Amino acid sequence: MFKKILVPVDPAEPAFAEEALKKAAQFSREHGSKVHLLGVCPEVQSFVASQLPEGFQEKEERETRKMLDDLAKGMDLAAGAVDTEVRTGSVYHEVIDSAQETGCDLVLMTSHKPGLATYFIGSNAAHIVRHAPCSVMVLRG
Repeated sequence: MFKKILVPVDPAEPAFAEEALKKAAQFSREHGSKVHLLGVCPEVQSFVASQLPEGFQEKEERETRKMLDDLAKGMDLAAGAVDTEVRTGSVYHEVIDSAQETGCDLVLMTSHKPGLATYFIGSNAAHIVRHAPCSVMVLRG
């Protein structure tokens, strides 16, 4: 089956990834897959950053890392079966880059049902499906 599964988690909505985390844990238990949790913090533009408290980006990254570590513990998998990573930038670029750099063979993610805006702008899930270097499984609630 899959050897390494990347699960992107939105730091602003970690509960939204619950189904993907459950499915990744199931794959890990049944097939010995490793799970790679990824949180992507948005990059703050310099003109916005000047209005934010000093250390805002670092604090956001620390909080995201803690959230991912807590989610990893909550998956109740064997030691070493889950690792975490925090990146800063555009969600779909960072997910694609992480999948490639870490050798993941599946991106497992949840997605909102598409609305009218998605057809004009596109969604992160759509970009990842089109450009990922591996298989992508998108779960919808």
